[in-house]
Amino acid sequence: MVASQLEARGLRDPDLISAFRTVPRHAFVDEPDPYGDHALPVGSGQTISQPYVVARMTLAARPPEGWKDAAVLEIGTGSGYQAALLAELGARVTSIERHPELAEEARRRLAEHGYGDRVEVIVGDGTEGWRPKAPYRSILVTAGGPSVPQPLLEQLDPSEGRLVMPVGDRHHQFLTLVERDGSELTSTELEPVVFVPLIGRFGVPEG
Repeated sequence: MVASQLEARGLRDPDLISAFRTVPRHAFVDEPDPYGDHALPVGSGQTISQPYVVARMTLAARPPEGWKDAAVLEIGTGSGYQAALLAELGARVTSIERHPELAEEARRRLAEHGYGDRVEVIVGDGTEGWRPKAPYRSILVTAGGPSVPQPLLEQLDPSEGRLVMPVGDRHHQFLTLVERDGSELTSTELEPVVFVPLIGRFGVPEG
């Protein structure tokens, strides 16, 4: 997986590669072929992205000073795989999941593999963020919407905070990097993707 899907596509950051080699993807996915070059279902109508997209988002969200002890907010815990990678890189992760059953299962998997002390999984509306631990050096949104929710922009660290989110309509999105410097926000489109919709008060209406 690492050689053919990440390194072959130009992702060679040594810390990122080490984390992907360390975190067992099969432990967070109950589907056949967990290391395949494609997204997989994780239950409750949610998916885990293909390894390359997870890696691309993680690399784009990397704080300028690195991941060690960085406060990171993840929107959409899913199976817990992305959170485990961030914890392996050294981040302190707050992850919000709107499906209680997914949150509970992710907590179990994270604890079982040694990441429970670095990842807090909260059940709630991810589009509102989580103000008690703001600001965040990085925010990763693992669902797509027409725009970045305003509460997430407000909770992004004003000193070179980085947010990565798929932005667009239901069927056509661009993985987008937002960088904050004080009150200034700079947005960069990285590449086309398709994610499940970001449901919530500041996202896509449910139903």
